[in-house]
Amino acid sequence: MENTARQTYLDWLRILSIAGVLFFHSAMPYVAEDGWHIKNAETSNLLMESNMFLHLFRMPLLFFISGTVSFYMMQRRSTLNFIGLRFRRLLIPLVFSILIIVPPQVYMERLVSGYQGSFWEWYPRIFDFVPYPKGNFSWHHLWFIAYLFIYDLMFAPLFAWLISSKSNGFKTKLEMLAKDKRVYLLMLPGIIWYTLMSPAFPETNDLINDPAYFVYWLLFLMAGFICILEPKLMDSLERNRRFALTIGFLALMLLNYLRWNKIEPGYENWYFRDESFASLFYALKPIVAWAWVFALTGYGKHYLNRKYKLLSYLNEAAYPFYILHQTVIVILVYYIVQLPDESILSKYIYTLALTFFISVLTYHLLIRPFAVSRFLFGMKPIKKTEGTEKLKEETT
Repeated sequence: MENTARQTYLDWLRILSIAGVLFFHSAMPYVAEDGWHIKNAETSNLLMESNMFLHLFRMPLLFFISGTVSFYMMQRRSTLNFIGLRFRRLLIPLVFSILIIVPPQVYMERLVSGYQGSFWEWYPRIFDFVPYPKGNFSWHHLWFIAYLFIYDLMFAPLFAWLISSKSNGFKTKLEMLAKDKRVYLLMLPGIIWYTLMSPAFPETNDLINDPAYFVYWLLFLMAGFICILEPKLMDSLERNRRFALTIGFLALMLLNYLRWNKIEPGYENWYFRDESFASLFYALKPIVAWAWVFALTGYGKHYLNRKYKLLSYLNEAAYPFYILHQTVIVILVYYIVQLPDESILSKYIYTLALTFFISVLTYHLLIRPFAVSRFLFGMKPIKKTEGTEKLKEETT
C-alpha cells in the first residue's frame, strides 16, 4: 500500500523535538558539566541530570523524524531532484549560517576568553578556516544539518529504490516485523553499535572524529525511513507504545541508579571484572534512547494525529527557529552570567523565555515574509497569488 499522505503526528513530534532542543541548550550554561561555550559561575547538578535525560533521546528523535521527512521528499522526485532539494534546504542554510549565524557565538566565547576587539575586527578570522575550538570556523549546533545532508546525499539512491516497485519483495518482508513486538528488532543494530564503539569514540559532532555517533545517528534516520515506508511498522509502534515506554522507563531508572551510586566501569563500586558486564552498562543509554523514540512515536501517532490551524505555522517555523536559537542563547547568556545576585533558576527561566521571544519574532518579522530570507533559511518559496494573500493575512 502506498503511503504518500503526510502524517500530522510526525509534524507535531518534530515541533516537540525542536522545543526539547530549546530547553536543552537554554540549560547548558548552568549545568555542572564542562564543554559549553559560556558557563555561569554557579552551576546545577539537577539541571545537568535533566539535560542528560533529554540528550539521550532528543537528537535520536530528530533523526528518526528526519528519516520520515526524507521519505516524503522522495515522493514523485527522481534521485537527482531529491539531491537538488537537499542542497537547497540543507546545504545553503548551513553555509549561510556558518558565515552569518554561528560567528556571533564564537565571538562571544572569545570575549569571555579575553579578546577585546570589536566583532568586525574579529570576524575576518573565520576565513582562516581553522576549525573550532583552535580556530574560529565552526558549525556549532548546526552539525545536525551537516550530518543530515551527508546522510541524504549518501543514501538517496537507496531511498529511491526503497520507494519504487523494485523493492516490493523487501517491503513484503518488512511486514513480518510488524507482528507482535518484532518491530523492536530495529533497535538492535543501534544498541550493538553504540555499545561497542562509544567507549572508544566519544561524541564530537565534528564529522571527522565522530565515527561512533555518525553511524549511530544514521541508524535512527534509517529506522524512521523504514517505519514510514511500511505503515504497518508505525501501526506496531502505536500498538506497543506502552511496552516501549515501560522499557525506556525501567532502563532509565537502572541507568540512574548505577550512575548515582557510582557503579560504573572505572569507578571503585564497579564490582565486575568481566568486560561483558561493562558492555551491558554501556548498552543502557541506547536502550533508553531507542525505547523513548519508539514510545514517543507510538504515543504521538495515537494522540497527535490531529491537524490544527496553528500546526502549519509552527511546522514552517521549526527549522529557522532551530538555526537561530543557540546564537540567541549565547548572546543573551554572555550578559546574564555577569549578574551575580540572580539565582540559577531565574537565569535559566529568563534565558529560555527571552530566547523563545527573540527567535520567534525574528522568524515572524524578518524571515518568514521575505523570499531571500526564506531561501537562506531553507524554507519553501512563498506561493504566489492565493498563497501570498494567505501569508499577508497571517502576518498582519
